[in-house]
Amino acid sequence: MPNMRRPSVDDMLEGKQSKYALVIVVAKRARQIADTLPEDSKDKPVLLAIDDFKNHKFDILEPDIND
Repeated sequence: MPNMRRPSVDDMLEGKQSKYALVIVVAKRARQIADTLPEDSKDKPVLLAIDDFKNHKFDILEPDIND
């Protein structure tokens, strides 16, 4: 099995404002994934959510702080 490097929080937040927002978005996505996985699945929803974020399948929408 190849050693897949997980992105650091700083890598994932490049150009973003809040680590809190990242945690909330990944947690919400992980819940969505968990709801669709079969009960006997070995996949971890949080890791799948992180992979989705890393692969730009979803993004954090932040308010414009200049308004």
